[in-house]
Amino acid sequence: MTEKRIPRFVPNRRWVWKTAIAGLCGMAAHWTLMYFKSRSGLLPTFNPYASFQGMLSRATGEAVGPLVPWALSFLNGFIVISLVFRLVYRRLPGGNGGIKGIVYGFLGWGMMNVIFFPLLGLGVFATNTGLGVWPALFSLAMVQTYSIVMGLVYDALNERFG
Repeated sequence: MTEKRIPRFVPNRRWVWKTAIAGLCGMAAHWTLMYFKSRSGLLPTFNPYASFQGMLSRATGEAVGPLVPWALSFLNGFIVISLVFRLVYRRLPGGNGGIKGIVYGFLGWGMMNVIFFPLLGLGVFATNTGLGVWPALFSLAMVQTYSIVMGLVYDALNERFG
């Protein structure tokens, strides 16, 4: 009797929960870095979440509370970005989840700085902030913190649970 194989694009419980847990761990690491930034006073005028909140308010014509950009970021990181990572995982260079996370992080950082920051009015690589290269470097740390942790966790879950 031959075993039926489920096509890769059809979700099964195993890869769904591994992807979700890896994304959640990545978000926890990212939020820890953002908490440190807030508490330490590092780059106080560079606040991409406040810029995102302002863009959402302008786009909707309504006041948007500060929880909304954080919630959207959480959903994006927990679901969308981790799902895309899972889909491209095998195509990313590197022999382990940490290296794949670094590569994925650089791709995400480039897209954030060239597409998302200009949409927020921050300019390419946040050059409109008047803070030099520091916002671009901190955004690299933000994205890499998330991506490396997500990659390591995803790889560990793959090794442990297949």
